[in-house]
Amino acid sequence: MKLAVHHVFFDYEGGPTAIGPGIADFGKAADEVGLDAISVMDHYWQMIQVGGPELNMLEAYTTLGFLAASTTDCELQVLVTGPTYRHPGLLAKIISTLDVLSGGRAVLGIGAAWYEEEHVGLGVPFPSTAERFERLEETLQITRQMWSRDESGYAGKHYQLGRTLNVPQPVRTPPIMIGGGGERKTLRMVAKYGDATNLFGGRGDQAAISHKLEVLRGHCEREGTDYDRLRKTLTWAANPMDPIEDSRAFLDELRGYADIGIDQLFLMPASQPGVGQYVRRLGEIVPKVHEI
Repeated sequence: MKLAVHHVFFDYEGGPTAIGPGIADFGKAADEVGLDAISVMDHYWQMIQVGGPELNMLEAYTTLGFLAASTTDCELQVLVTGPTYRHPGLLAKIISTLDVLSGGRAVLGIGAAWYEEEHVGLGVPFPSTAERFERLEETLQITRQMWSRDESGYAGKHYQLGRTLNVPQPVRTPPIMIGGGGERKTLRMVAKYGDATNLFGGRGDQAAISHKLEVLRGHCEREGTDYDRLRKTLTWAANPMDPIEDSRAFLDELRGYADIGIDQLFLMPASQPGVGQYVRRLGEIVPKVHEI
């Protein structure tokens, strides 16, 4: 199983001047211990669930560009962006740039978006749920086209591109990870457009996640795509289990997830400072996770 760490908090001790060195240390630690991927959130404001808008939040792709220069091996992505944050042509260009500068390590993580308050606060349009899913599907179509060298343009309901020129092309066509467990729309889009799914679970959630994967398998059959080609990833929900202190129980949980098909885990450190230190502590279990 692959292991990733999702960087959630940016309130480093020492204030704004400590953020850059802290994030660089996070990237350095990820390479040191052999993490397969690292990710950050794509929000304008910090989420209400973990402290709210008054806490620090960085622009995601600027941060990933910085991390590209601080790392050499791990994949880089947001977990996850939405169609409301950037025009899809620009998004495809940003991901392409990240991929080129990182030597082929970019992943597009995307979902339908949900954080209305930050959109209203900064004056960014936040359409209905139905429209966001329409825009998500068009964004997926546009990014795939821009990475295919097809320059013929795109005419959709919400987006019209006269020429989908994208030079330079990515070093590696970035895998598309679609986040969310919606059984009717989201998992259908994973089957039709995606290379990976990202679900949300934790201790004892194997049965619920297994059900989602079976729904995804059904969508793949209807779309005529290969279920086995998809990366099945899980964002580990906050719970009392510490992956390091309770490593035996944690690894047992992961074996249960591997049995149902999960092949990559994203961990979210529960504390704000010292993410690099947290990652180095994870070094004790990274080889054991890779063996699962």
